Formats: sequence, structure tokens, C-alpha cells
Amino acid sequence: MIHAIWEFRVSPEHVAEYESNYGSNGAWAQLFRRRPAYRGTELLRDKEDPLRYVTVDKWNDLTAYNAMKEEPEYAILDIACGKLTVSERLIGIFEVL
Repeated sequence: MIHAIWEFRVSPEHVAEYESNYGSNGAWAQLFRRRPAYRGTELLRDKEDPLRYVTVDKWNDLTAYNAMKEEPEYAILDIACGKLTVSERLIGIFEVL
């Protein structure tokens, strides 16, 4: 299993919409659930910086994760949600040992 970990800085005026889209039942998780290799998402908010978030997306393997990112729906949702954040960065893909 792998965990794809992303860091986001959220625009103050879009916090509620960001949390709605990126949470465990949000638009991203709904898209990912179409793939059988998807295992869940966690949305974490920094206690000291409430505009900083981390998402942890869990997948069976890297191949399935990469295949999902090639889907047209992924690009559409990425563009639609782009207005919600100031920045995003892939922290890394981590393998469960």
C-alpha cells in the first residue's frame, strides 16, 4: 500500500469549500472511489497554522494511483479546485512497510 501525501495552503475565503472538497467524503474522495485500488483519504489541518492542510490518500499501489491521475475527470476537478488554494505541493509517495 502507498500513501500520497500533499500539502496545501488554502485561501482564507475558501476554507469551508476546500474542506468540503478535500475531506474523506469530498469530491476528490468520490472520484477516487471509482477505482477499486483506492483505500481512503484523510484531511489534516495544522493546529498552529489553520490555513495549512495535508491530505493523505491511500492506494493499493503506485500503478493504480498514477492511472487515476491520467483520467480526464482528475484534470477537470484539479482545475475546478485550483481556486481554493494558494499553493499545493506533493510531499511524497510513501510505501507502507
